[in-house]
Amino acid sequence: MSFDVITTGRIGVDIYPLQTGVGLEQVETFGKFLGGSATNVAVAAAKYGLNSAVITKVGTDPFGNFLIEELERLKVDTSFVGRDQNYKTPVVFCEIFPPDDFPIYFYREPKAPDMEVSEADLDLMAISEAKIFLSTVTGLSQEPSRSANLAALRARAKKAHTILDLDYRSVFWGSPDLATAEIAKALPLVTVAIGNKEECEVAVGETEPVRAADALLERGVELAIVKQGPKGVFAKSKNESVEVPPHFVEVVNGLGAGDSFGGALCFGLLQQWPLEKILRFANIAGAIVASRLECSTAMPTFEEVSEIMEAKQWA
Repeated sequence: MSFDVITTGRIGVDIYPLQTGVGLEQVETFGKFLGGSATNVAVAAAKYGLNSAVITKVGTDPFGNFLIEELERLKVDTSFVGRDQNYKTPVVFCEIFPPDDFPIYFYREPKAPDMEVSEADLDLMAISEAKIFLSTVTGLSQEPSRSANLAALRARAKKAHTILDLDYRSVFWGSPDLATAEIAKALPLVTVAIGNKEECEVAVGETEPVRAADALLERGVELAIVKQGPKGVFAKSKNESVEVPPHFVEVVNGLGAGDSFGGALCFGLLQQWPLEKILRFANIAGAIVASRLECSTAMPTFEEVSEIMEAKQWA
């Protein structure tokens, strides 16, 4: 089977409070959702009708069953979702203090199954033939996942569109310097890099958007995308620079916005839209999810994003 989008990386159960503005000590009820950055991107892509799959692993426990069932319900192919016999499916808790404070707590010790994806688990032909392949920096944080990610990127042979999400989270790394060193091995193998200013600082030592984009391009990336939060998004290629404003919403939970952006970016790239339209579409898609509680099940449809695009005369 040929896929539009294949992602690889983190998966888990998001346990999100149904009360906002209070700490977990005071929360009384929670919702249970499919989560994990790379997994959410695959879900977002599927919401636009793309044939998407995720390469990851879950445990043999009931939470693992739940995640596979949710992937299937949300139209993401589960052919590359393995079962790990040694580690339990991870869970993630968050606190919700809108508009901009969303502490997140990962329960992935001693190790998460998705870090046990090895090169032997990969269908390198499917990865090579996919129209888009997206991996994340988290996948580089431990072995054997690190080697598997690099093998997948090498199998792509710099094919468009090979994407690295610079989703650096310090909790997964011994130090920022270690992350910088591992990211440096991956950047020459990808054509697109996406990150916010803090993630760009870890990746290439720059936070100013233009300098960060230039540094990513110097390392072999063909399209560098720097997310600036309330200032919008800046992107640069060899021949073009584009900056688009944000789409403002009343924020409920900002944790899934970046994954929604990633899925919408994949869709826009496959439509071969102009870069400015892709970024505007992805910005709106991210904002829509930020206005909702959950992540995976909050991903918008093409019609939802297009309606806002047309209202803003951005279509």
